[in-house]
Amino acid sequence: MKNIQTILFDLDGTLLNTNELIIQSFMHTFNQYELDFTREQIVEFNGPPLVETFEKIDPDQAQEMIKVYRDFNHAEHETYVTAFPGVMETLEKLQALDVKVGIVTTKLRYAVNLGMNITGLDQYFDTVITLEDVTHAKPHPEPVLKAMEELGGIAETTLMIGDNAQDIEAGQHAGVQTAGVAWSQRGAAYLEQFNPTYMLQTMTDLLGLVDQK
Repeated sequence: MKNIQTILFDLDGTLLNTNELIIQSFMHTFNQYELDFTREQIVEFNGPPLVETFEKIDPDQAQEMIKVYRDFNHAEHETYVTAFPGVMETLEKLQALDVKVGIVTTKLRYAVNLGMNITGLDQYFDTVITLEDVTHAKPHPEPVLKAMEELGGIAETTLMIGDNAQDIEAGQHAGVQTAGVAWSQRGAAYLEQFNPTYMLQTMTDLLGLVDQK
């Protein structure tokens, strides 16, 4: 395997520590609608597109709830969002090695740009595929295939990295190598169920998968 030349990252929970922001955004929304969910239950909502989550909870008010969530989430980015340890260092080294890197996320571009600008990640990526750029979100392969196409990558030498089942499955459906991250809020054991090609214990482990020139 290995021989990785193109790397696609999920954003939230993989590069950016948005875990508490996401929990607080859900809590704020549920409080507005007098819905009672525990933190443990809310963790399960981290990953799928918001529309999928809220339509399961209340299809009649889903769009309104999404707006409440996003208004809070966007306003509180600076309060909660940071890059995970090793992220900046690793991205700088990948850039120096001419590895093509992209982001594949289920977030809207406005929120993606907020987080990337706050943390300085915006300088590293050759393409960013958001929810608005595709018809089908992860775990469908479309976002991964679109990112590969934009980067000129091929499946055999592409790696999709993420903290959720949707990331691993999207990569597998697209025929690329996959990696889970052990700092996932749900834990490495959860991700291992989906048989990623690799499990990264730290972000810098990624450098061991790339040919050093």
